[in-house]
Amino acid sequence: MSEKRPIRRLLEGVRRFHDNEFPHDHAIFEHLASGQHPHTLFITCADSRIVPELITQTAPGELFVCRNIGNIVPPYNRSSCEDSAVIEYACIELGVKEIVICGHSDCGAMKGLHMPTKTEHMPAVNSWLRNATVVRDTVEAANSGLEGPEAVQSLVEQNVRTQLANLRTHPAIATRLADNSVEMHGWVYNIGAGTIRVFDAEDRELLPMETLLAQLQ
Repeated sequence: MSEKRPIRRLLEGVRRFHDNEFPHDHAIFEHLASGQHPHTLFITCADSRIVPELITQTAPGELFVCRNIGNIVPPYNRSSCEDSAVIEYACIELGVKEIVICGHSDCGAMKGLHMPTKTEHMPAVNSWLRNATVVRDTVEAANSGLEGPEAVQSLVEQNVRTQLANLRTHPAIATRLADNSVEMHGWVYNIGAGTIRVFDAEDRELLPMETLLAQLQ
């Protein structure tokens, strides 16, 4: 028997959703049909292993998700990329209360930063990763001897720090930070363990999720 085409699997999944899941949550979708009020802007990688709603156990309408290769947020400029529009819309129109940048283990984008030959046959990817060369420079300056998985993990962590700093250059976010109406958070998700670590208030040290939960009680 031949394997089902991926598109058939997707269509059958939609049918199962419509027939089995949608009726149970009909009231939620009826409410969402006329507008959205997400509480969090969730910026993460396009990696297929990262499913924000699954990881955070959130319902439709709670997260406003922005995804790209390497969860990169270029510093703001007036001719900036579409991610700037997502950020601006989330902060001004939707009024999100939290912003999360979530990096992850085994990130292909960070592997590409570490070994540029891996992406040299993909000019668009190469061009995009230039927005994160400062991440590589920072890691190499601090840990010049790192190689392999350790180097990639260091890049993953530094990348989250760097993108948090870049976020602060966006006027829509700077305004909200000034009046304390939004908070930013840096996460690093471990795919194999299903856990996250979070940066402290100074974006310096990664702490276990339980530490932050205890502080929020």
